[in-house]
Amino acid sequence: MKRFIYTAILCAATTGVFAQTVTTTTKVTTTTTVTEKGDTIRTQTDTLKSKRKGFRFKFGQGDDANSVSVNRRDTVKKVSKEPGFSWGLTFSRFDLGLATLIDNGSFSLSPQNNFLRYRSWKSSNVGFDVVQVGYRFNSAFRIYVSGGFDWTHIRLRENITIQQDQPTLAYSQDNIDYSKNRFTSSYFRIPLTFDWRSHVNNEGKRFHLAGGPMIGILYNGRVKQISDENGKQKFNDDYHFTKVRYGLTGRVGYGSWGVYAKYYFNDMFDTPAQDGLRNFSFGFMFGF
Repeated sequence: MKRFIYTAILCAATTGVFAQTVTTTTKVTTTTTVTEKGDTIRTQTDTLKSKRKGFRFKFGQGDDANSVSVNRRDTVKKVSKEPGFSWGLTFSRFDLGLATLIDNGSFSLSPQNNFLRYRSWKSSNVGFDVVQVGYRFNSAFRIYVSGGFDWTHIRLRENITIQQDQPTLAYSQDNIDYSKNRFTSSYFRIPLTFDWRSHVNNEGKRFHLAGGPMIGILYNGRVKQISDENGKQKFNDDYHFTKVRYGLTGRVGYGSWGVYAKYYFNDMFDTPAQDGLRNFSFGFMFGF
């Protein structure tokens, strides 16, 4: 997964999104002086220069991204405030935070879920968006639907192995001291976001207050273990993670930075023993 994230960051850094061809028309006014038999005559000539083609690149999130029009040696910043649609590829809302399990409203796990005891400061949530379609009503408010990826990494405390291809969420107790025992769910995420933005200040930045519903579609589950006895091992399965999850996300920020929180209303697993076990994540984000 790390290589996937690094590749996505590199691609976003080296390519522009919402690239399009633009043209510029320059009107040049010149004043000439003509001397004829000692008399000075001032004439004014208007010259319309031919159009030049350039490109506009937007980095970040949709129509709120910094846009730069490049026309040979000219650089002009432009911020659009007109209503309209925007769509395309992006690299936005990069989330990095902590993952927490809530068991029927409690942060303490019930006895049937105690095998999922985890290290709080090493259980993380990572995610980002790569595509977006939105509509801007004015400079202060817009809505958009985006798509991306979301990972939840639970760092297990117990020396156990979650079993593959079992009718329930089962595990085996191991006589191995794992230096890392990570239980991961991987989802495609599709949030619908309502984004309120303040006016741009003198530094060219805004305050953001955003949030809305979000769904996730499972595409993989994984157990990753590291031990002296077996080295590094990875096992893939769905591990009874909920195929489709739904919840709410909220974001508050200034400029490109902010904080986020996500809470899912349905259970993490589709097994009766884990009924009421849900996922809550919060942390820092980059890419408003």
